[in-house]
Amino acid sequence: METIAKNPSIRVALIEDDRQMCEILTEYLKAYAIETQYFRLPKEGIRAIDQGGFDIVILDINLPQMEGLEVCQILKERHKIPIIIISARGSVSDRVLGLELGADDYLPKPFDPRELVARIRAALRKESGNTPLALGSKRSFGVFVLDEEALEIDKEGEAIPFTKGEYEVFALLLKHEGKALTRDFIVDNTEALRWESVGKSVDTIIGRIRAKIGDDPKNPRYIKSVRGVGYRFGR
Repeated sequence: METIAKNPSIRVALIEDDRQMCEILTEYLKAYAIETQYFRLPKEGIRAIDQGGFDIVILDINLPQMEGLEVCQILKERHKIPIIIISARGSVSDRVLGLELGADDYLPKPFDPRELVARIRAALRKESGNTPLALGSKRSFGVFVLDEEALEIDKEGEAIPFTKGEYEVFALLLKHEGKALTRDFIVDNTEALRWESVGKSVDTIIGRIRAKIGDDPKNPRYIKSVRGVGYRFGR
């Protein structure tokens, strides 16, 4: 088992018995601020996932101890966590069975690691659209209250006059409280910024958000800058 962690915004549990592939993917994903912890034995991976702290699971099918499809079924019964299956078994029947057992995606080997990054992001976008905050509910983050039905964020009972882009960025930070989000991740997950210049647009909007919530840019309390990564919300 190996762990690489450098201010990650996404934590991946990789269950794969091929050590070389584990090491290649771990190193590659690190460049996208994705921390990968890999497990060559599925029971070890299940125990770690049961303890929490992972955002998504990447799962091979051909494993020692038990089949990856069985692992998928066990994890889906216990957790609401996205699972992407990677396998050399790319037949239609294998794909259909994996998806029927609860996998969110199925990527046949061999594949380009760039496609895996895209699929990870897509699965997490889909998941964040459903949980933990359902449309129409309100959730508190200290002095802030996020209301997704009204597309509004309050501070101490007063609505903050955000633009669409400011609202989307701050809502994203709130829902990933405590996690450092890269500028790429913020752009990929905010509709208003998708066609803008990544660094400039995100940094400019963060500056405007800080001004509106009364956060000192030199010594911010709520939106922290994470060097080499992006931004993190904390109370």
